[in-house]
Amino acid sequence: MSKTLKSALLFIAAGALSTGASAHIGSDVHSHSSFMIGLLHPLGGMDHLLAMLAVGVWSAVSARRAGPALLWGPLAFANMLVLGALLGLQGLGGAAVEPMVAASVLALGLLVLTRQGMNAAASMVLVGGFAVFHGLAHGAELAATGDAVAAVAGMFATTIALHLTGVALGWTLRVSPVWATRATGAAVAASGVALLMQLA
Repeated sequence: MSKTLKSALLFIAAGALSTGASAHIGSDVHSHSSFMIGLLHPLGGMDHLLAMLAVGVWSAVSARRAGPALLWGPLAFANMLVLGALLGLQGLGGAAVEPMVAASVLALGLLVLTRQGMNAAASMVLVGGFAVFHGLAHGAELAATGDAVAAVAGMFATTIALHLTGVALGWTLRVSPVWATRATGAAVAASGVALLMQLA
């Protein structure tokens, strides 16, 4: 197994054990610009980080071939995340947001584990639906920034970068022993279970 793949798997496995960490970046970064706050925001919670990476990994491991289809899921997630964030900025959300964010980590982990493919429309609806809840969580927190639009733009940029990182990892997993994909998916799914248990 390549050194890159080993490092990625160790990082994801560590995520499954690190769910006790703060779920989101709070007011400690408010000294930065609004765009920088948004840029850092998806990195502040293991739930968001794992979900965004998992979308990219799943897109790669379930794809029939290389091509634009690899990006349908990530683009759906990123765009619906922005929609959710804009709704969150308006104060929308509710008690279901955090459980749905945790459930998305579990579901995406299981999809990676099984390499379960879907047609483009179904995958976009699934990951886009999850993304709305991630966006609601982000938007509610970014509302306190000086320039919420700039913060959402920063969040979008980091989300795309995480998706592309996930796609690259997933493409590596395609040519690795199948257990590597199973272990990656299981680690993400276990993180989702731990997050749900914390909310119970």
